[in-house]
Amino acid sequence: MPLLKINADAGRLALHGPGDLDAALRAATGALPPGAPVVLMIHGFRFSPHDPRTDPHRHILSLSPVPGCRKSVSWPRHLGFGRGAAGKGLCIAFGWPARGAIWRAWRAAAGAGQALAELIARLHRLRRGPADLLCHSLGARVALSALPGLPAGSVGRAVLMAAADYRGHVHPVLDTPAGAAAEFVNVTSRENDPFDAALEWLIRPPRRGDRALGCGLGTRRRNWLDLQLDCPQTLEVLNDLGYRIPAPARRVCHWSAYLRPGLFRLYRDLIRERDLLPLDRLGALLPERPAPRWSGLWRDGPAAPRSLLDRVARARAKHLAARELTA
Repeated sequence: MPLLKINADAGRLALHGPGDLDAALRAATGALPPGAPVVLMIHGFRFSPHDPRTDPHRHILSLSPVPGCRKSVSWPRHLGFGRGAAGKGLCIAFGWPARGAIWRAWRAAAGAGQALAELIARLHRLRRGPADLLCHSLGARVALSALPGLPAGSVGRAVLMAAADYRGHVHPVLDTPAGAAAEFVNVTSRENDPFDAALEWLIRPPRRGDRALGCGLGTRRRNWLDLQLDCPQTLEVLNDLGYRIPAPARRVCHWSAYLRPGLFRLYRDLIRERDLLPLDRLGALLPERPAPRWSGLWRDGPAAPRSLLDRVARARAKHLAARELTA
């Protein structure tokens, strides 16, 4: 059973489809060889497992996504699951209701986090090992909301792609037993700046002046790595390590963190071959601070544009992202 489909349904866990969840978890974890990874994948905004048109289990969380959408890339298959080889581990597709306006999905993400915490705790009791997390956008808020209250060692590595959450929500999480023991790779890009700006505009931050995680954590932590994927120095470092990831093809894109070629090989190794990619080693090679917001819109020009035209362009980008989030 390479892929198990589980949903947060009204705050409770349930299989996606018929069957008993406890029996499925026992069967899936009991068949795992020692050291095999358990990976939970968490989608972001605008998906819902309760609507066939937006069901993530037919889209990015599927081994065989329904064709017809350029963003329909199989996360589990690119992570190495479902290829028939023994010992590949267990992949869990975690669905939650992320439809409606951004405010509704923001609140639902916190509730889904509590259901995810219950699932991680069950997995930890069954196999006494950590679960790794791969999440996109508001899925990162789901994952971070799950960590408080979990025991140390229940979460291994969390790869957060274009995370839609605030720094102020993260710092307390990193001080919890599970958060302090886990490792986090915060995948960012200036392509996502309009969406980060829209989040800050539409969702009240935990404290005045707080910034979205697209700007990086803001402080150095031994178990946190900001990985800016549109930074030439970062791409050069990854290329030297054997990960050939091209520069961004677009200036604005919320899905680049999983659509860009070569990225899933990096994510797969971050989870499956973590000893080869220690965070302290990577952090020592990467730039100390991320590039400033909006610099990606003017890659061939000044890093910090000041003209009236530039300010208008920034405002337009923010408006377009806000309209996308609230549609």
